[in-house]
Formats: sequence, structure tokens, C-alpha cells
Amino acid sequence: MSRVLLIGATGFVGRHVQARAAAAEVEVVAAARSPEPGGRWLDLAAGSAAVAETIADIAPDAVINCAGVTSGTPAELVRGNVVAVANLVTALTATSIPARLVHVGSAAEYGEVEYGTPVSESAQPRPYGLYGVTKLAGTELVRSVAETSLDAVVLRVFNPIGPGSPGSTLAGRLVHELRRTGTDEDVRVGPLTASRDLVDVRDVADAVLTAALAPARLPAVLNVGSGRATRLRDLTALLLRVTGSRRQVLEAAAPGSERSSGVAWQQADIGAIGRVLGWKPATDLTTSLRDLWAETVCPG
Repeated sequence: MSRVLLIGATGFVGRHVQARAAAAEVEVVAAARSPEPGGRWLDLAAGSAAVAETIADIAPDAVINCAGVTSGTPAELVRGNVVAVANLVTALTATSIPARLVHVGSAAEYGEVEYGTPVSESAQPRPYGLYGVTKLAGTELVRSVAETSLDAVVLRVFNPIGPGSPGSTLAGRLVHELRRTGTDEDVRVGPLTASRDLVDVRDVADAVLTAALAPARLPAVLNVGSGRATRLRDLTALLLRVTGSRRQVLEAAAPGSERSSGVAWQQADIGAIGRVLGWKPATDLTTSLRDLWAETVCPG
């Protein structure tokens, strides 16, 4: 049985990776800054020595890093997305454990791309905003050792969606608002003119686990997406149909998410991961939204 150290196990993607691994009978040691019962405490940004000690103690076949920071001050973003990855890379190269590193990156690293052209791993990154800049810095740290001393791969995940979508995402926020009882107020959001590649978080988890357990070395970077661009306005309309809600979703003139408001269109080219790992998305957007709606607890 393979043993995996899963860092960021309590996060949106990490929870699904843990569930998929358990279903596949893969031994998982879950670690996080706020671990659940039975998990280990681990803060990558606290220093490489503690990380190296944890890796040596567990002796995993693979280390999956789903940890990261999506918002905050510049210092918080650098600490969570750059310093943390630097410490992890340092710890892995310092041990004698031949573990593969699977690091979860972000489509925000690409930034603005040519409209209508799926973005491939060879595209020149042009991140918009500090989140994308810091995620790209973490990716470059992993790439630098993947080309020399470490068996490592970065999975650039586009826009994960599905059960557990946090309120920082459009779908997560809309579901939270639509679940509120005792109100028929309109829901106000930012502009919905952009298009995004939306991929079910469970398909993302399958890609992460497949990469961790693959027998051969992998390319330094692989895209994980649906291979389709969906207008956010269409996403919203589909969610209203799935939920049966009669409430109005109104677009405001204010900018949207700081992470991606300057990016008008993104669609992943997922040919490489299909060729290398045989992975492809299996869950349609309607199912993702239906399952998100079904598992969301009404906030009252």
C-alpha cells in the first residue's frame, strides 16, 4: 500500500483528495495548520527543519501539498505561497526519503491569455495580482528542483467547483445566499462577463492522486481543468435552474475578485495530462452545482 503525506488536508481540495485516497485504499497521513482529530499539525511556513522531521518520521511515497493562501496581506500571501513552498522543497531535498512531490498550483499563474485559445503549460505566465504572483513563485521553486534533484510535479488547477466550494468563490457565495431563508432579496455580485474553466473538485482530487501514484517521472507542470470555458453569467443561470430559486442575481459595476478580475477568459488545454496520466474530467457542471447545493447546510 502506498503512503501519502497530505498537507492542507482540511482545505477545499485537500478534503476531497483525502476522501478519494481513502476510497482507493491509499494510506494517508493528513497534516494541516488546524488539523482534524487524528491529523498532524504542520505549518510549512514555520521552518524547514520541522517539515523535514515530519517527512522523515512518516517516510511517505508521495507528498501532496494542497496548502496555500488565497487572500490576505502581501506578507501573508508570500508566507503561505512562497516561504511555505521553499521550506517544503528544502526539507524534501535534505532527507533521504525518495518521495514524489505533487504541488497544487493555480491557473491564476497564467493571468490574461489570448481570448479563444486554450492555455497550455508552455504559455508564458503573466499573473494578475499578488495571489497569482506568489503562486507562480511557488511553482518556480518546485520547477527548479524538479529539473535537478527532486521528483516533483506542479498541477495547475483552474477553477475547482463542487461540494464544499468556499464563500470566496462565486458558486460558493451564491449557494450560501440562495440558501438563506426568510428573504426574497436580490443577490448582488460583481460583473459576470468573464469566462472561466470550471472543473469539479472531485475530478481535481483524482488528478492529484493519480499524479502522486504514477510510476514514472512526470513533466514539471500539468494543467488540470475541464477543457471548457464557461461564462460566469451562464454559471449563475444554471445554478438558479438547478436550485429552482426565483431570486434575482444582479451584477454590480464594482470589480470582482482581486485574484482574477483582470482576466476576461481562460480555458485549459488538458491534452498533456491526458497523454501522460490518462486523466480527463468526468463530472459535468450541472452535477457539480447540484451536489454543491445538496450538501450546503442552510445558514438560516
